[in-house]
Amino acid sequence: MGLHDHRLVLLRHGETEWSKSGQHTGHTEVELTDAGREQAQLAAGVLGELKLVDPLVISSPRRRSLVTAELAGLSIDEVTEQLAEWDYGSYEGLTTAQIQESVPDWLVWTHGCPDGESVAQVSERADAAVTTALRHMESRDVVFVSHGHFSRAVITRWVELPLVEGSRFGMITASIAVCGFEHGVRQLRALGLTGQ
Repeated sequence: MGLHDHRLVLLRHGETEWSKSGQHTGHTEVELTDAGREQAQLAAGVLGELKLVDPLVISSPRRRSLVTAELAGLSIDEVTEQLAEWDYGSYEGLTTAQIQESVPDWLVWTHGCPDGESVAQVSERADAAVTTALRHMESRDVVFVSHGHFSRAVITRWVELPLVEGSRFGMITASIAVCGFEHGVRQLRALGLTGQ
């Protein structure tokens, strides 16, 4: 088995009060809700069905990701800021509706965040994450435990689209996406898998 036989699996953290209310949550540490903890536990069943091959599990350092991984039955091999959520800068804790009161056409995918990360910076970080995954996929499956926007950024760059197209992919809390290959072409094999 080689690179084209292995998969990159993305698991978004479970529900938090801020994800529930639509508040942008980058570096702020927000605990999982009871529902979020249950979602993470249910994700274990989906991960089991995927029959992962010697998975290398890499997580964001945010507690919501670390706890989700643990509840989903994953053993974390590496923790890295490379998988942290988009740095929302001045927009941390705000909803899209609140931001659009002053910037009517704002989307994170087109505008980025003042005092935070630009679209180009997140695209570059997602490319680096994809490169990390590809290096390890020569011999095993890779699991990223991360966040909504950053997981969507990785999916977008995996399929070699510009980051603005990340708006077309959804990652609800504790959902799973599977990236892989078909005939040597990188593709999104599954999106939105949950045990819910």
